[in-house]
Amino acid sequence: MGLIHSLCHILCLFTLLSLFAITSSQLTSYCYETTCPRAISIIKSAVFNAVAKEDRMGASLLRLHFHDCFVNGCDASVLLDDTSSFTGEKSAGANVNSLRGFDVIDDIKTQVETACPGVVSCADILAIAARDAVIALGGPSWNVGLGRRDSMTASKDDATKDIPSPLMDLNDLISAFANKGFNTKEMVALSGAHTTGKARCQLFRGRIYNETNIESNFATSVKPNCPSTGGDSNLSPLDITTNVIFDNAYFKNLVNQKGLLHSDQQLYNGGSTDTQVTAYSNSPATFYADFASAMLKMGNLSPLTGKSGQIRTNCRKVN
Repeated sequence: MGLIHSLCHILCLFTLLSLFAITSSQLTSYCYETTCPRAISIIKSAVFNAVAKEDRMGASLLRLHFHDCFVNGCDASVLLDDTSSFTGEKSAGANVNSLRGFDVIDDIKTQVETACPGVVSCADILAIAARDAVIALGGPSWNVGLGRRDSMTASKDDATKDIPSPLMDLNDLISAFANKGFNTKEMVALSGAHTTGKARCQLFRGRIYNETNIESNFATSVKPNCPSTGGDSNLSPLDITTNVIFDNAYFKNLVNQKGLLHSDQQLYNGGSTDTQVTAYSNSPATFYADFASAMLKMGNLSPLTGKSGQIRTNCRKVN
């Protein structure tokens, strides 16, 4: 097994020199070409099946990758269950009763382990699954850099501190993403992930009842599913227009003051990001290109490589 890991690492370094390698000092899209050639197709098939069974799963798998990478890098720490030595990220405010898709990742891991034991990391599975989920919903593709290894610990406190809140104002959003190396344009592009998926009433109640920069008919349409008290877990689509498909309708909604979350509408509220939102609302191709580029960058956040971390056999626990 150590030989296989070494081969993967050597292949990663070798293909880095090729013209087609991803411009990252550590990851390459060809990492498993010889060590686990079926991995990519296994993951894609499982993701497409999961999304066909429940379309919301596409957004959930995308979000898992995002919440993983924003906390100490893309290391699959988000998948770890609590142990006697650490309290993991699943119980952090941004994740508890909210993150989903863990069973889909478990299923993928089982299939990949059967095909090639101890080769493909949970962190790489998350990265590929996020890309394939976007494709399954009609969105863009990108070459995922591979060769990450899995963390051996997780931190609820770090998750609480690092994951942006849906209640943030624009300046706080810009800062939260800047802390991870993203510029404002990339922050807006990544926010476009909210063109699919749903949010809980608890997170947008304040907006639909108290804020004025919201289109009145839109607010009225959401209120029956989100009463002023109770119903905290009731769900509403983040994108009311095409709530499943990965397109640019999210930005069109913002221009029309139909952002569901406070943080969404902050992107188009007379501030520095209005121009970018308008550009994406007018050009799905521009949004797709910028989103794919930003996702590739996000996947390169502080990966564990070489001899750091491990390749977990079970994504929920350290070997």
